[in-house]
Amino acid sequence: MGKRILIVGGVAGGASTAARARRIDESAEIIMFERGPHVSFSNCALPFYLSGTVSSSDKLVLMTPERFKKQYAIEARVNQEVTAVNRAEKTIAVRNVETGEEYTEKYDVLVLSPGAVPVVPASIKGVHGENVFTIRNVVDIEKLKSYIDANQIQEVTVAGGGFIGIEAAENLTEAGVHVTLVEAADQVMAPFDYDMAQILQKEMLDQGMNVITGDGIAEITDSEVVLNSGRRIPSGCTIMAIGVRPETTLARAAELEIGETGGIKVNHNYQTSDPSIYAVGDVVEVYNQLTMKPSRLALAGPAQRQARAAADHMYGIPHQNKGVIGSSCIRVFHQNAASTGLSVKAAKQAGIPCDFVYVLPADHVGLIPGSHPMHFKLVFEVPTGRILGAQAIGMGAVDKRIDVIATMISMKGTLEDLKELELCYSPVFSTAKDVVNYAALVGLNILYGRYRQVPVSQVRSLVESNACIVDVREAREYAAGHLLNAVNIPLSELRDRVNEIPKDRPVYLHCRSSQRSYNAVMALQGMGYDNVYNISGSYLGICCYEYYEDQMTGREKIVTAYNFN
Repeated sequence: MGKRILIVGGVAGGASTAARARRIDESAEIIMFERGPHVSFSNCALPFYLSGTVSSSDKLVLMTPERFKKQYAIEARVNQEVTAVNRAEKTIAVRNVETGEEYTEKYDVLVLSPGAVPVVPASIKGVHGENVFTIRNVVDIEKLKSYIDANQIQEVTVAGGGFIGIEAAENLTEAGVHVTLVEAADQVMAPFDYDMAQILQKEMLDQGMNVITGDGIAEITDSEVVLNSGRRIPSGCTIMAIGVRPETTLARAAELEIGETGGIKVNHNYQTSDPSIYAVGDVVEVYNQLTMKPSRLALAGPAQRQARAAADHMYGIPHQNKGVIGSSCIRVFHQNAASTGLSVKAAKQAGIPCDFVYVLPADHVGLIPGSHPMHFKLVFEVPTGRILGAQAIGMGAVDKRIDVIATMISMKGTLEDLKELELCYSPVFSTAKDVVNYAALVGLNILYGRYRQVPVSQVRSLVESNACIVDVREAREYAAGHLLNAVNIPLSELRDRVNEIPKDRPVYLHCRSSQRSYNAVMALQGMGYDNVYNISGSYLGICCYEYYEDQMTGREKIVTAYNFN
């Protein structure tokens, strides 16, 4: 008889461990325990049931206990809660949720994959009301949709601007419900820097959502949500999606070591402090290869790789644990967004000297219908040029570009490597100089000091201080919308009007996407100017950055029109 492997929890971590162990060892006895009714379901697709994109909750269930038994000879016990681990006797205590029956099972190897639980602050008055929901599993999403449909809810508040919160808000909006999204931080989507997050916030506003940042929920009633600021939001239902914490109840009771981030501490092979017990998925603490510090990462891809590594180690198969970098993507209505590695904010918090470029090239050749600008931010280490991270937002294939950067990070790539990277090209897919190549070239110019830039975040202060700003777009573009105090000197007229540009004060240039203004900066430097700066992101970036706060706060505008065309 082979090993007796007991697994607490299914889904990406537990089920993947079970399947890998079976492939290695046909003689092993493998039993999974799941306290809910579903042992294998698509977590990431749960919000899409709210809009009908996933037409039935049954489709969210990927594998039934019967299929596990027939196809893999794995016993999947649902509605069975593991309540305790006896490490000395190598047993677990189990309670049948439906009957209350309790029993014990002995293990040779135990795998903990209980996942993470939504954070629901007890400080919020009314947070445990019947109209307050979390989204963790199929049962949760069924209860939420049934409540909204049965009560004909027209106003929903979503607390939290992360992946689950935004996807729930988007799908409810698609279903005809008016959604207010409340985020306590100053932006949605924490993996993105503030300047990039504004693009997503603008998209949500454009689609009819109410987005409130920098505020939190104080009280929830049957008909409204009261914010910390005192603002009242009409709301018949509230979704709590402010974050998750590792489900470490079992591990703590068994006195397994907990890491500094609150997840179960595991070694290279995902063994806990007890060599007979492994842990994988959202419950564990992982190693970030960029910051070289422990962190947590609640994503399906890493969980599946951890599961395979744990199962391999049970049978002496070596595994190279390189740590994580955190690659993710999301769709927000018509905008696709993806990120990998470190943002500028995260790099600075980690004490890594860095710089960045923000470029807006086309996602494919402009002659081909459907070409759109892609907002792309590349973060690199100074002075090495080592690539630290990237963020991309646009209507095209942002995930493809971020996947390239993720690969470069994993291979310790630099700007020089990225510049020379040979990628596929056809006018319908990309441009001959792809977005990532283009960003690398701009990054090298900044790294080597070939020209200087200022970020979009500084433009408001430049306008308010009456700085010298030159808009090098054509006159018709300028007329459609421009910065209030910008002077229009088109690139096509620059050399004839160079006498209008002062040499005794800083001059800040921009165009639509920073490309023409870059050419203008280089031309001026060639004429002896040493006081010129390119505004990264240029007019498109400025409009996105300013749009959200101008719309939500009514502050004085610094642009005559938000022209995104």
